[in-house]
Amino acid sequence: MEVGGGVIETWLRKHRMLYIRATKHPLILSIRDGTIDFSSFKRWLGQDYIFVRAFVPFSASVLLKACKESDNSSDMEVILGGMASLNDEIAWFKKEASKWGLELSTIVPQKVNQEYCRFLESLMSPQVEYTVAITAFWAIEAVYQEGFALCLQDGSKTPPELKETCQRWGNDGFGQYCRSLQNIANRHLGKAPPDVVARAEVALLQVLELEVEFWNMSQGKT
Repeated sequence: MEVGGGVIETWLRKHRMLYIRATKHPLILSIRDGTIDFSSFKRWLGQDYIFVRAFVPFSASVLLKACKESDNSSDMEVILGGMASLNDEIAWFKKEASKWGLELSTIVPQKVNQEYCRFLESLMSPQVEYTVAITAFWAIEAVYQEGFALCLQDGSKTPPELKETCQRWGNDGFGQYCRSLQNIANRHLGKAPPDVVARAEVALLQVLELEVEFWNMSQGKT
């Protein structure tokens, strides 16, 4: 969690318990401690592949909103940089699924995954302000970055089979990307009208709640 005086930092303090539930979920802690049930990882892998495919058009919509609504061209460059990695990410999911014996074409999205994808679709509406969309975009990326980075810390007992997964989202480069997104979101939140700020906070809470439910689903919990 970043320490600072921006709107997001205020929200992370305000909603600290929910943020911790999302970034230090028992599934993440079980990876770090080396106690994970690999069936949970395989369930997460298949469901997250479906989610990432829905995340691609959402990312494109955030980029389009940035082009139309942002007063800083660096926003577009940061978002575009993240989008450029999505093709590689999808290829990684396919390779990883093959390694674990998963047939991705047969996987059916679970209820929470369907809800999460519908939430992304709702944010793609032209009526949703860029400030709201970029806040949600940052939150989605930040939860994975902080969670998987935990599994790379000194003293972690992350299974060798999952080190690559943790490195994909927990690496320093992805951390810097998330901080750039956070700075962008903070900049726009700082000058947005109160009603837009309120909608952005609701979007953040929805992301965190859906992330917790997604981890729960991966563990086989309803």
